[in-house]
Amino acid sequence: MFAAERRQLILEMVRANGAVSLRELARVVQTSEVTVRRDVRALEAEGLLDRRHGGAVLPGGFTRESGFPQKSHLATAEKTAIADLAAGFVEEGEAVVVGAGTTTQELARRLARVPGLTVVTNSLLVAQALAHANRVEVVMTGGTLRGSNYALVGSGAEQSLQGLRVSRAFLSGSGLTAERGLSTSNMLSASVDRALVQAAAEVVVLADHTKLGTDTMFQTVPTDVITRLVTDEPPAHDDRAATELQALADQGVQISVAGSGPGASEGPPAGRQPRRDMPLPGQRRTHPHGGGGGAPGQIRGAAVTLGEQAGERERARVAEMRRR
Repeated sequence: MFAAERRQLILEMVRANGAVSLRELARVVQTSEVTVRRDVRALEAEGLLDRRHGGAVLPGGFTRESGFPQKSHLATAEKTAIADLAAGFVEEGEAVVVGAGTTTQELARRLARVPGLTVVTNSLLVAQALAHANRVEVVMTGGTLRGSNYALVGSGAEQSLQGLRVSRAFLSGSGLTAERGLSTSNMLSASVDRALVQAAAEVVVLADHTKLGTDTMFQTVPTDVITRLVTDEPPAHDDRAATELQALADQGVQISVAGSGPGASEGPPAGRQPRRDMPLPGQRRTHPHGGGGGAPGQIRGAAVTLGEQAGERERARVAEMRRR
């Protein structure tokens, strides 16, 4: 494929999806990420797209929201690894809320194996993934169906969450920055996500590395409310994504990094120093809706977690909450 043909195909993918990772672009055009990165730079110089951490987005600073069919084919290996890792934080008998999204849908498929679990969700896809799990109780919000992501939104969804209290919420979104936290491109979705956060003692964000550093229109979860981020290992050349992860950790967010497929190793990519558990600068800010994090179950996949020194305190809080 000639350079002009590659760049035209790259441009069409970005226009169709809103945001595409370099890894996915390289797979579709059947070339290396180095070549794709060079093509993306050339298209950016012409003002046709903007580069982001490990990918490309529509120009203008704020990405538009892609529909479910487009999202379901993006970063599939990364989403699978993130879901595998996140499922390890859920324990038997817990009550959790799970928001809408393709990554949370992957998580739901794994939660079907957790006995005694109660899952509250506004996502038809999450509910469908758990529909045949005999030992999992699924509670759906009310609301108006938003067809682009198969989610229930609006005042009905928000009102049905009032008075609810669960141990943790699992949310995804369109972008994540240390400065602004999690954000999405749709106002109704953002409002329901905020209601889900209000119901949880701990907030876990699921976001692959292409969303790091991306900012979209509506904030859903401020950084100081995020307890943990579960993400995948950024490419070795993506220093900006690594910088964003460190900035999130510096603000008290615990970072759990998953492998991205069967070939994922226990350590970082070649040429990188392994991450160690890192003491965070200062105490974590208190969650405005109550207390603590839970004890993570057995962590699956290749994972390194920052800030685990708070684990004992979190386990005590969860134990106290259950006694009540």
